[in-house]
Amino acid sequence: MAERATLLDHIDELLQAGQFQDYAPNGLQVEGRSGIQRLMTGVTASQALLDEAVAWRADAVLVHHGYFWKGEDPRVRGMKARRLRTLLEAGINLFAYHLPLDAHPELGNNAQLARRLGLEVSGSFGTGTALDLGYLGQLPEPEPLHAFVRRVAEALGREPQVVDGGGHPVFRVAWCTGAAQGFIDAAADQGVDLYLSGEISEPTVHVARERGLHYLAAGHHATERYGVQALGAHLAQRFDLMHRFVDVDSPA
Repeated sequence: MAERATLLDHIDELLQAGQFQDYAPNGLQVEGRSGIQRLMTGVTASQALLDEAVAWRADAVLVHHGYFWKGEDPRVRGMKARRLRTLLEAGINLFAYHLPLDAHPELGNNAQLARRLGLEVSGSFGTGTALDLGYLGQLPEPEPLHAFVRRVAEALGREPQVVDGGGHPVFRVAWCTGAAQGFIDAAADQGVDLYLSGEISEPTVHVARERGLHYLAAGHHATERYGVQALGAHLAQRFDLMHRFVDVDSPA
């Protein structure tokens, strides 16, 4: 069993959470019981995940997408009230880490995605945030676009949306998980063959075609399933916790 404060201090230090200017507070978002033995992880603190946590008798839930986003309605009513009531009545802690969990060089979403796609990380690129969130890397050898698309589909269990940026093969790759389609220009500036993120917007298509790089939208949820699993496994081993990851699927 771990004390809540000990667990929080360890995660904050491990992920260097204090270095990030984020869209939501990182760390302990909802306080529950002080002792933690059963840790559930998931991508988003949805009601479905919380219901699983209650049924499993979790002491804490750790997610990538938590609550209290900038600009959201601060009133506690409706869906927000139900979610908070579920946590508070069950005494469950909610930990959430957004950008820090994207950026960690070993446990982060971008690093974990690279492992699953067989990409060798060679560097990073700026995305307009305080730290470089975008990753750069390459394949063992060049391969046709259709082969790389199949690689992604098999690794993530879903077909990505594809924008063909020309007839060239894929060797040098840039990626940033989640809603990072807006970083495509920064990726193109690195001279890569392909950029991959989670989502796609209408302008993304034209940037890819006109700047001559392939673009893959592999799913916001699908690209961000792996960091929280890796962090949960790390915490379970270090603090002798029971850990369970629940994948509440999302087509987004």
